[in-house]
Amino acid sequence: MRVIFMGTPDFSVPALRAIAARHEVIAIYSQPPRAAGRGQKPRPSPVQRAAEELGLPVRVPERLNSSAEQAALAELGADVAVVVAYGLILPKPVLAAPRLGCLNIHASLLPRWRGAAPIHRAVMAGDAETGVAIMQMEAGLDTGPVLAEARTAIGAQDTTADLHDRLAGMGAALIVETLERLPLPATPQPAEGVTYAAKIDKAEARIDWSRPAAEIDRLIRGLSPFPGAWCMVGDERVKLLRSRLVAGSGSASGRAGQVLSGFVIACGEGAIEVLEAQRPGKRPMPADEILRGMNLPARLT
Repeated sequence: MRVIFMGTPDFSVPALRAIAARHEVIAIYSQPPRAAGRGQKPRPSPVQRAAEELGLPVRVPERLNSSAEQAALAELGADVAVVVAYGLILPKPVLAAPRLGCLNIHASLLPRWRGAAPIHRAVMAGDAETGVAIMQMEAGLDTGPVLAEARTAIGAQDTTADLHDRLAGMGAALIVETLERLPLPATPQPAEGVTYAAKIDKAEARIDWSRPAAEIDRLIRGLSPFPGAWCMVGDERVKLLRSRLVAGSGSASGRAGQVLSGFVIACGEGAIEVLEAQRPGKRPMPADEILRGMNLPARLT
């Protein structure tokens, strides 16, 4: 098939590589290079870098709402467009241009967690499972009918990073299978069970030790690796990146935040053990390695 691929971050790359191995990718759309790093030099997106490595043509428009951009896309004569975390809104003329429309790989089991941060929100909410859905795109936000889905359990110690990589691979396999079976019937999303995965706000990342341990554990795992749930360890702002629930107790009136032993911290209800953390200006490290280089105070705040 003649495929237009539209994506930007690392999550999109496995799907691009899988499609390029089996179909004719006639154009790749990605967001323009953005300033990054200490020198703030423009840095191509992961998808642009992968496309250049594969020798595929890349287009990086700032937006797609001009008639010239829409005409240029339509002239490609694509059978289908595959969209994976592209980051730009597709106007109706773009959605209608490919013969079979635009298919989106979305990292949730729709209609749960429509929107920007479905993996983070699934972990933070304590969902037992998540997955990927192949959706026929329409004008609404992740409202289109679903052609296929694949499911995976969310483990007790899974982080957003763990699920990100797993779901990226699942999405790549599922889109290849879906493309080979087109046209497929699409199932409208049910009206019940709709939730929205709002973009992560950095203000959510401060740990409140008076909350129950299960909630804090989900926050730590859900915000790992970015932006990273954090607390004050003495006078250092430390990101906590992996954790697990352990036996122990705390109370909102006194013991919440108390260091019980090692890196086990009392919460408002129960306790967690920190398994991985990151001190300012340093790489993420296992808890035992961090404890060799710093003394924890009696209480974290």
